[in-house]
Amino acid sequence: MLLTRNDVILHLKMKIRNQAKGYILGAISAISYGTNPLFAIPLYKSGMKVDSVLFYRYAIASVLMALLMVFRRQSFKLQHHDLIWLIVMGFLFSLSSIFLFSSYNYMDVGIASTILFVYPILTAVIMTVFFHEQLSFTTILSISLAVLGIFLTGRTSTGEVLNIKGFCLALLSAVTYAFYIVGCDRSSLKRLSNIKLNFYAILFGSFLYIIALHGCTRLQPIPTPSLWIDAIGLGLFPTVISLIFLTMAIKYIGPTPTAILGALEPITALIIGCFVFNEVLNIRIISGIILVLIAVLFIIIGKGKDINFMYKIRINHKSK
Repeated sequence: MLLTRNDVILHLKMKIRNQAKGYILGAISAISYGTNPLFAIPLYKSGMKVDSVLFYRYAIASVLMALLMVFRRQSFKLQHHDLIWLIVMGFLFSLSSIFLFSSYNYMDVGIASTILFVYPILTAVIMTVFFHEQLSFTTILSISLAVLGIFLTGRTSTGEVLNIKGFCLALLSAVTYAFYIVGCDRSSLKRLSNIKLNFYAILFGSFLYIIALHGCTRLQPIPTPSLWIDAIGLGLFPTVISLIFLTMAIKYIGPTPTAILGALEPITALIIGCFVFNEVLNIRIISGIILVLIAVLFIIIGKGKDINFMYKIRINHKSK
């Protein structure tokens, strides 16, 4: 059947419209995830500790994700062999969140978020070391640029060396998240839907905080009603909304452009750090951040065919 000129024009308009939707959705997803410090820092300043803050985040996100699954009429049923993997992945996911949120206590949130964003490079390294994937020139170049970029961000705006503990915590967050991504891709979990996978990862990941809080006996109450807005925002924006819009963006424009838009995550955190928490940047730090972003973009573009699994299983840390 031959298409008429009007049919072709209509098809092109639809394609352009869908691409525009995809880029907007992908940008919203990345920006939403970058709001982690916006909601977390006020809770810290009120005296709450990391494990309590993350417990509220995961608990609220679990409820919202469960409601989403009910709304979409998705089954909660699991296979027995998926259960162990989900528990392990949930713990890895939680560890990544603990490391990232702990790093906020020792270093600027923008730099911490930039260090976290090297996880695609670390994922490529893990796949090379443990699964014998070929180490390409692009990967080597990306690693070199990322190392140089992190070195440049290793000092504050006044020239002082950044807190080594905060730096290591942010890097550990990226490492554990990279292992989470690889584990989900190389296990039976790969066949689960995005929402079900992330719902159970959040749910089982919350058990880590229950253990840390001695069965919630040490759970700190949220001090004031106004801070509940931050707790709910933490579970909603950088978690549930980021995940939903991410999945929709991949549907419209594919995983690679969506992954590239992920560069808005650390940029959002940097803007929040500067304008909300009065963090200061200089040319050296900005140059380092740009090098890290370029390194990650090289990895994403170079592994365009394989990037889908990275962004299929993401959520806010992420917790992305």
